[in-house]
Amino acid sequence: MPVPFDPDQVWHPKQQHHVGGSIDGQRIRATISADADGWSFSLGPAWLRDKPIAAGDVVTVEVTPEGPQRADLAEDVVAALDANPKAAAFFDSLAQFYRRGYLRWIDATSRRPDLRAARIAEMIDLLTAGVKQRPR
Repeated sequence: MPVPFDPDQVWHPKQQHHVGGSIDGQRIRATISADADGWSFSLGPAWLRDKPIAAGDVVTVEVTPEGPQRADLAEDVVAALDANPKAAAFFDSLAQFYRRGYLRWIDATSRRPDLRAARIAEMIDLLTAGVKQRPR
C-alpha cells in the first residue's frame, strides 16, 4: 500500500516506521519502509482474506507512529541519542516494546538521579552494540 507522504519529514528519519491505524475501519499494524516508488507498507494474506482490497480500490487509511517518538522523550535521553547517531538509529528501528522497555528502566530511577545518568549511558552502549533488550 503506497504512503502518500514522507514519514521521515512528518515524524523523524528512520529506515522503517512502525505504525498502527486502520484501513476502512479495520485495524492494522504495519511497517512503512522506503522502496523504489517511495514509501509503502504491505498487508499480509490473512489480513487481505478478511478485507479483500484490489489494486486501484479507493480506501480510507489512517496511520500513526507506534510507541514513544523522539519528541516524547526526556531531554537527557534525547541528548544522549543525538550524541551517538549509531545508537539513535538502532533505537529508532526498534519496535515499541523494546523502546518502552529501555525507557521504563531509565524512568525507574526517579528517586536516584545519579543512577539515571548511568542507565542512560548503559542504554547508549547497548544500543550501539545492537542489543534490542537490556540483559537482566
